[in-house]
Amino acid sequence: MEQRAKSEKVHVIACGAIAREILAVKALNGLDHLTLECLPAIWHVWPERIAPALREKIAEARAAGHENIFIGYAECGTQGEVDKICHEEGIERLSGPHCYAFFTGTEKFLAECETEFTAFYLTDLITRQFEAFVIEPLKLDRHPELRDMVFGNYTKIVYLAQTEDAELQAKAKWAADYLKLDYEYRFTGYGDLQPELVAATRLSASAA
Repeated sequence: MEQRAKSEKVHVIACGAIAREILAVKALNGLDHLTLECLPAIWHVWPERIAPALREKIAEARAAGHENIFIGYAECGTQGEVDKICHEEGIERLSGPHCYAFFTGTEKFLAECETEFTAFYLTDLITRQFEAFVIEPLKLDRHPELRDMVFGNYTKIVYLAQTEDAELQAKAKWAADYLKLDYEYRFTGYGDLQPELVAATRLSASAA
């Protein structure tokens, strides 16, 4: 019985930027057999750090006895490295190119991208930590003249909201004003994240 309980668990190695959302999906769906380990959220800004760390964490998880592993990343700017790891390790990842896509719904997002070329997207996490994820890495606080250089081709901020939070909506509007862009709000909820996590845990249980 102990061995069966162990084998039914699914260990998710994910981006810290979606940790809240994964835990929310876990709670909403009673996924008590899901365990979560996160890499730093700020690596959203430095995607070249993701793949080497994933390899290490997968090896550690295997050594710790985790038989069923799921990658809580999309492609995320790694130039195919996440897919390469998944293929080599025989594990699955979140679908789509990035979190903006799977929160929106990947098919819907990709269709919208065909006409929406000038949008800068925010999620709950990026809105909450706009200074750390946008202003500071781009040095806009020290060199405001870079704002037009970096964002000159954008026309609007689109806040893809996972939760209905008035404070975050106000912060996203502030971010749009800071960058001198128009503002658009879209409530997405958890998008494809929820069914994909549920499916991953069901697959692990059936495999047991």
